[in-house]
Amino acid sequence: MLTKAKTVLIADDDPDDIEMFVEALQELDNHIRCLSVGNGYEALQLLNVVNAPKPDIIFLDLNMPKLNGKQCLIKLKQQDRFADIPVIIFTTSKLDDDNEEMRRLGAVDFITKPSKYGDLVHLLSNLLTSISVH
Repeated sequence: MLTKAKTVLIADDDPDDIEMFVEALQELDNHIRCLSVGNGYEALQLLNVVNAPKPDIIFLDLNMPKLNGKQCLIKLKQQDRFADIPVIIFTTSKLDDDNEEMRRLGAVDFITKPSKYGDLVHLLSNLLTSISVH
């Protein structure tokens, strides 16, 4: 049981990916609150709502409309309120250049989305237990 993580935010424009992600989180710990949005712009809007819960971890897809994962990551790291939240890039990209750039911009990890549900559950379990959550 993952007792550290309380609120997780995922920004992804693929509803099927979000659904699988939320189900995997709930399987790991049904006390985790998962907020989901369709792009980086919506993520920033949600985070900037007065009294909005501050997520313990943020997952960003790289390729999204309006504001992509890279743009969102840059904006998050520029705001003191969000700069300390671990951000994980969660994408279909397997490019080393993307991985290196996102880490340089402040992402704590760069994960290529697994295609199998069981692999996703295992991946999230390892990630959430290894990342220090504030």
